Amino acid sequence: AADDGSADAQESLGDCYYNGYGVEQDYSEALKWYTMAAEAGNEYSQYSLGRMYQNGYGTENDYAEAVQWYRLSAEQGYPYGQNALASMYYDGNGVEQDYSEALKWSLLAAEQGHSYAQKRVGDIYFYGQGVEQDYNEAYIWYLKASKQSNADAQAQIAIMYTEGLGISKDDSVAEEIFSNAEHGDASIQYTIGYKYEKGDGVTQNFEAAVHWYRLAAEQGLASAQNSLGVCYDLGKGVEQNYEEAVKWYRLAAEQGLAAAQDNLGICYAIGEGVEQNYEEAVKLFRFAAEQGLAAAQYHLGIRYANGEGVEQNYEEAVNWFRLSAEQGNRYAQFNLGNCYYRAIGV
Repeated sequence: AADDGSADAQESLGDCYYNGYGVEQDYSEALKWYTMAAEAGNEYSQYSLGRMYQNGYGTENDYAEAVQWYRLSAEQGYPYGQNALASMYYDGNGVEQDYSEALKWSLLAAEQGHSYAQKRVGDIYFYGQGVEQDYNEAYIWYLKASKQSNADAQAQIAIMYTEGLGISKDDSVAEEIFSNAEHGDASIQYTIGYKYEKGDGVTQNFEAAVHWYRLAAEQGLASAQNSLGVCYDLGKGVEQNYEEAVKWYRLAAEQGLAAAQDNLGICYAIGEGVEQNYEEAVKLFRFAAEQGLAAAQYHLGIRYANGEGVEQNYEEAVNWFRLSAEQGNRYAQFNLGNCYYRAIGV
């Protein structure tokens, strides 16, 4: 049917190749079939094609091309296309940043029940981006998104309730969300901690960040365990304690979190909180580097360049510096440039 020009069949075949359903995953084939369906006017395939251009799946990354396909999908009323187009305007990817356009398309998707669009509408009103700041309007949209289990929206409501931003203390719904956050969902707890650490929509408060990170970390959330480890490592919101940092890094690293593996590797490399052990550091850096973490690739390159925990190997060092440098790591870029300048490993 797809070969006969059926857009629905082409869309389905594109999905199969995109997800590896019944065939080997092949983004190039997915791109081919999505393009056929999209050019025939299929709004889902137009959105899917935009996503592939945005992320560089099966083709070169091209934000402008992604915007073109998202717009075609959005103009047909497809909420995922509308939300994606709104996101491009919000972030200024492929188009000039325009909060008014972001709000326009977010509202169209939000009114169809898209929770991420509802959250973005809330953000635009909360931060006063292209509109007058309005906490009450922000709360309305955060509440819509939170009812669809959007963790970011629930975290924002919990913060607004705590800080008294547009929500009264006798608001039973907000109180319930705050209570659930404090006693339940680890992902919400982590998000609240992150917002307090970064000062995102709330006064920066490292002690509060530690409180929320700890709640999530004790439930086993790896990202929270790593963040709590960083707080102990740097003495942010708690007294600096390298042993505690190592404890939380290890728990997250054992769950395969690349950032925690890299952080724990650093502790072993410099002997903070643990006895210095280059071999263990190399093992951890490799775990994280093979997951594509640029910092770990750079750290692994350093170990090969210096012969710490591994036999000195400049060619391997260059290989890892290159992988990290291609992701924009400036330290790796400098070291890679130095290798070329000194003709070491190249």
